[in-house]
Amino acid sequence: MGMSKERKAWYFERMEELINTYSKLFVVSVDNVGSNQMQQIRLALRDLDTVILMGKNTMMRKIIKNYSEANPGHPFANVLPIVKGNIGFVFTNSNLADVRDILEANRVPAPARVGAIAPCDVVVPAGPTDSGPEQTAFFQALQIATKIVKGRIEITAPVELLFKGDKVGNSEAVLLQKLDIRPFTYGLILEYVYDNGSLYSPEVLDITDEVLEAKFSCALANVAGLSLGAAYPTMASVPHSVHNAFKTLVSIAVECPSYSFEKADAYKALVPKDAPAAAEEAPAADEAPKEEAPAEAAPAAKSDY
Repeated sequence: MGMSKERKAWYFERMEELINTYSKLFVVSVDNVGSNQMQQIRLALRDLDTVILMGKNTMMRKIIKNYSEANPGHPFANVLPIVKGNIGFVFTNSNLADVRDILEANRVPAPARVGAIAPCDVVVPAGPTDSGPEQTAFFQALQIATKIVKGRIEITAPVELLFKGDKVGNSEAVLLQKLDIRPFTYGLILEYVYDNGSLYSPEVLDITDEVLEAKFSCALANVAGLSLGAAYPTMASVPHSVHNAFKTLVSIAVECPSYSFEKADAYKALVPKDAPAAAEEAPAADEAPKEEAPAEAAPAAKSDY
């Protein structure tokens, strides 16, 4: 049974109101999310001035299209191409990272159902099970090495049962159920972020101020190195050029007793007073003539007699 006309009119007005009220939103996938879990997520977001809106894709696309026609040039039209699949909107004016953390924290464990696509790798750990020896053939069919310990089957080594993207088969589902393993967790999956007209991937939210500062410092160092190597002054290289010139002047002042300047006096004071004399004596010692090694005695001539 479809929505009534009154309900549709309310939904159109509600979504347009949210678009005008909120400047940011998450586009989320709601596969395998139950109504009770959705209610818990709504309660967790209540203090962050955040609203979750679900609906049919045809209605959402119609509303966005009408809104774009009524507001030409509005950036919300960029959301239209991604309205597909089982999705919803999470409207907010709060910090996106805070909302993201709450959405990702509200996940519930779930068993592996036959035909489901594994969202992650599934590894069966080694150890004892509650299965008796009569079920050994079942484990052998799955190529799982086992042994009998105290009347129970024990898995001898960890088993990589499923990989991300694999379809869960009947044997895998039964095994995980026997072992009471609920390998999957389900919740709202962040697909896109809309922020004041910009549409981007949720991974961008992981970029912190510290990461930006490190990236900027690395780029600045590269620019400075290139400028110094090319002898082309830039704002990035001029401080290094001035610093290098200052070091050259200080080294000249330190080596020249009759010349100095105010900034070099502190460095000259660190040099021992007898350092120049020692430096002059070192070459003299190196140039001293070495004693000639005694000549080897000439070998005695052989006598023919």
